[in-house]
Amino acid sequence: MTSLASRPDTLAPRSGTPYDQLKVVPARHPGRWVATAAVAVLLAMVVNSLVTNPRWEWDVVGAYLTEESIVRGVWTTIQLTLITAVLGFALGTVLALMRLSRSPLLRAVSWGYTWVFRSVPLILQLLLWYNLAYLYQTLDFGIPFGPSFASVETLSLIDKFGAAILGLGLHQAAYSAEIVRAGILSVDQGQLEAAASLGIPRRRQTTRIVLPQAMRAIVPTAVNEVIGLFKGTSIVYVLALGELFYTVSVIYGRTQRVLPMLVVAAVWYVVLTTVVTVIQYYVERYYARGAVRTLPPTPWQRVRSELAAVLSRFGAPRGATR
Repeated sequence: MTSLASRPDTLAPRSGTPYDQLKVVPARHPGRWVATAAVAVLLAMVVNSLVTNPRWEWDVVGAYLTEESIVRGVWTTIQLTLITAVLGFALGTVLALMRLSRSPLLRAVSWGYTWVFRSVPLILQLLLWYNLAYLYQTLDFGIPFGPSFASVETLSLIDKFGAAILGLGLHQAAYSAEIVRAGILSVDQGQLEAAASLGIPRRRQTTRIVLPQAMRAIVPTAVNEVIGLFKGTSIVYVLALGELFYTVSVIYGRTQRVLPMLVVAAVWYVVLTTVVTVIQYYVERYYARGAVRTLPPTPWQRVRSELAAVLSRFGAPRGATR
């Protein structure tokens, strides 16, 4: 039997056949062009409105964007977010491991903590921690149910910043516990069975096998929570703590420049969220090393490839983009 590879006439049409008369026409996408034009027009209208409407008062926005009190408020917001994120995810990891434990008491405590802190509104938790000194005037340190070795006044230990840290951190821990638990459960059970068959200790299984694989599922949701924390810190204005939103509200209450000051806050929140999003991209790319053969290109690599494609259309040298 003659193979197709030995019959060149089956691979390409002979010259002079009707196939030579066919005209290759590129695929057309009229819907895509219409949608692109519509979005471009809408985007131009939005930009024109932002630029030409004097009531945005961009000069006021520029004057207050780097004002000293605003920068201090931004720094307080960053501090609150970083501390509560570390506290929340550290405690959340412990709660997740407790929830997966074989101990009925540990599972019950973890479930109860998550149930209570997800049920009570955050603003209520903040006010409760801020008024903790009313319930307990002093905090004693010593043997449980025994004598105390030292005591400290609650009001001097938990101020506005401390109440905000406790409220945000403990509230975040309840959600972080579920995120970490879901990530751990996403790891194939066969991984643990293989590790156990090799005699790897259980703690090493968790730190070296389970958590690195679980991070691929944990990171996207965890970063969403961190971004939510950046914006959620604005709720501590009820404690009169000088974070970004409270500082902005004090300024526009004094100057009556409400809209420009709200734009200042929005710009800073967008900047902070953008930084976290960039970090998220590289963290996800790091943990994707064991899941994909070829890592996705970085934003800079994408820009270089697009620029090279554009220049190649105009006949630029191949090495012109270096």
